[in-house]
Amino acid sequence: MRIVVVGGGIAGLAAAYRLKDRAEVILLEASGRVGGVIRTRIQGDYLMEAGPDAFIDKGTVLQLCRELGLEQQLIRTSQAYRRSFMVRGRRLLPVPEGLYLMAPSALGPFLRSPIVSPLGKARMLLDLVARRRAAPDESLASFVRRRLGQEALDRLAQPLLGGIYAADPERLSLAATMPQFLDMERRHGSVVRALLTARRSTGPGTSGARYALFHSFGEGMEILVSALRAALPDVRLNTAVQGLDRVEGGWRVRFGNSSEGGDAELVADGVCLCVPPAAAASWLPGLPLPAAPRSSVVTVNLGFREEQVRHPLNGAGFVVPHSEGRSIIACSFSSRKFEGRSQPGHVLLRAFVGGMLGRRHYEIDDEQLVANVLNDLDELLDVDGPPEEVWLNRLPDSMPQYEVGHLDRMAALETALERLPGLALAGNSYRGVGIPDCIASGFAAADRLLGAPIPGSP
Repeated sequence: MRIVVVGGGIAGLAAAYRLKDRAEVILLEASGRVGGVIRTRIQGDYLMEAGPDAFIDKGTVLQLCRELGLEQQLIRTSQAYRRSFMVRGRRLLPVPEGLYLMAPSALGPFLRSPIVSPLGKARMLLDLVARRRAAPDESLASFVRRRLGQEALDRLAQPLLGGIYAADPERLSLAATMPQFLDMERRHGSVVRALLTARRSTGPGTSGARYALFHSFGEGMEILVSALRAALPDVRLNTAVQGLDRVEGGWRVRFGNSSEGGDAELVADGVCLCVPPAAAASWLPGLPLPAAPRSSVVTVNLGFREEQVRHPLNGAGFVVPHSEGRSIIACSFSSRKFEGRSQPGHVLLRAFVGGMLGRRHYEIDDEQLVANVLNDLDELLDVDGPPEEVWLNRLPDSMPQYEVGHLDRMAALETALERLPGLALAGNSYRGVGIPDCIASGFAAADRLLGAPIPGSP
C-alpha cells in the first residue's frame, strides 16, 4: 500500500510512524519544519518551549517514547512544586488541596480558602442537595452555574477548566471535554458528593492540575518530534497540498512544487489528513467537517535573574480568571515545574495571552503585548527590571473549540467517512487536544487505513 499523510504536526507524525512498517508512507508538510506548535529553543541560560511543555501520562504515549529510545529523557514535574495558584486582585492564592477543576473533594481546605467568598461556598455546597437534572450535553458555563453557582464558574471553572481549551465556557461542550462531571451528576446526583466519595477511596492529592501525571523531556518537547521525524523514510517539507480527488482504487493528491523536488501529484491507496478542518473542507467540500472557531494564543517566555523576581515561586504557576481583566490568562513557573529549564541563579517564566475571551489582547503588536505581560507580572510577582531573555510565539488558530453538540457532529462525520474508503482524519479538532490525544488520533487514523490494528504496536 501507498499512503499519503498530509500535515506534519504531532498527529501526522504519529500516523506516519504507525504506518511505516506496513505501507509505503509519504508525509507532506506545507511549512519548512514538522512538529506544528511543538518547538523548543535554548536561548541564553534558558530552555524554552513555544507550545506544550509537557504531556499527561495516558494512552500509549509512554510506550511510544520507549520505542523511540526516549525513555531516559523522560522527566516528571518537580515534586516540591506540585501546586498552583489563583489570582485574586494582586494576590496569588493557593488552589486548595483536593480542588478538582470546579469543585472540592475535601471540604476543610476548600472552606478555609479565600478564593471563593462565603456566599459562593454556600452556593457551591447546595450541589449536595440539588435535584438531579442531567442533560445529554450542555455548556460548561450552564452546567457549573446550574450545579455550583456563578461564582464557582467565574473563580474556578473558567480559569481552571476553560483555560485548558483557551475557551469561552458559554460555548464549550462539557460532554466533549469533561464528561466525567456529567457522569458524576448522573450517578451521584451531585458533583461534590461524587468527589468526596472518590477521595475517600483514593486519598489526598495535589491542588489544581494533576502534576504527578505530567511528563516532559530533559532536552525539551521537540526531541519527540525529532525522534518521530528520524524514524520516517519520506518526509517532504514546503509541500502544500492543493487538491484531493477520488480515483479508481484510491486518491490523487495534488500539490505545488516542493523545494525538495518530487512530483506535482501522487496517487495513493489511502490518505490521512492531519490538518485543520477548514483546510480539509476546501479539498472535500461535501464532508461534514466541524466548523467551530479556533482560539489563538501567545506564549511569552521570560528569563530573569533569580533576585529579580521577589515573590516566592513556590509552585508550578498560576491561572487568572477572566473577571480580573488582565492581559495574561496564566503563567507557568517553568524552571520550578521542570528541572533544567534555567541555569542556577536564573528563573524562567512562561506567560499565556489570548484565547477566546482574550482576543483583543492577542491582536496587539508584539512590543505592546510584552509590555502588558511584564506589567502584570510586576504587579503579581514583584519583578525588578527587564528580563534577560524574551521569546514570544504566536500560535494562531491553534486550539479547537469543542462547542455544544460536538459529539453529535463527530458521529455524523464518522458516518460520512464510512462512505469514503481510504480516507482518514486525525488531529486535535476531533476527540482530544492534548499530545496523547493527538497521538491516539494519528494511530486510530492509521489503523482505519490499514483495516485493522497493527499487532504489537502502541
